[in-house]
Amino acid sequence: MRTILVLNAKGGCGKSTISTNLASYYAAEMGKKVVLADYDPQASSMAWLQARDSSREPITGIAAWKNPLKCPRDTDVLIMDAPARVHGKELTQLLHKVETILFPLMPSPIDIRAATDYLQELQASGRVKRKQIKIGIIANRVRENTIIFTELYDFIKRLKLPYVATLRDTQNYIKAEERGLGIFELPPSQVWQDLADWEPLVKWLKSKRSRP
Repeated sequence: MRTILVLNAKGGCGKSTISTNLASYYAAEMGKKVVLADYDPQASSMAWLQARDSSREPITGIAAWKNPLKCPRDTDVLIMDAPARVHGKELTQLLHKVETILFPLMPSPIDIRAATDYLQELQASGRVKRKQIKIGIIANRVRENTIIFTELYDFIKRLKLPYVATLRDTQNYIKAEERGLGIFELPPSQVWQDLADWEPLVKWLKSKRSRP
């Protein structure tokens, strides 16, 4: 079973948006049996699933902040939407069976400063130190050709971690979320730029470089 955790200790960086779009990609594009585990009591991923029409490819949701994580035996992909401010033992437990972490970063000084300390904590955890987990960085909600994006880009390059995608700031994600869809399920003529943004991310996830 493929296990992917979307993680950042800071709220509002787009974890749920990436988690739901990733779940929709594996279900709709790849025909996989997908479980979306929501660890955040705000339940954004669960709300997305509730809005999803039954005619769409099924995705199993688990409210993991209150229920044990028990995936069906035939699960192909587990997407884990992490809560904000997860540290210490709680973080260690969350990392227990994870293969890949996607770490979204927004272009703001506050997000960059918060990421510096949190990535140090994350990289000091046992499974990451033993190279049992791979981490990929995503620049999220980006407006290119801005000074702050240049600062974020330079920061990511200094991390010496895979920089796997740059996702632009667009209303298309909001339009998809309202209907319980991912951008992969919207008309390609509307989201062609966003599909292009996701290409390097899904390519990395398919590669051996994203797995221990």
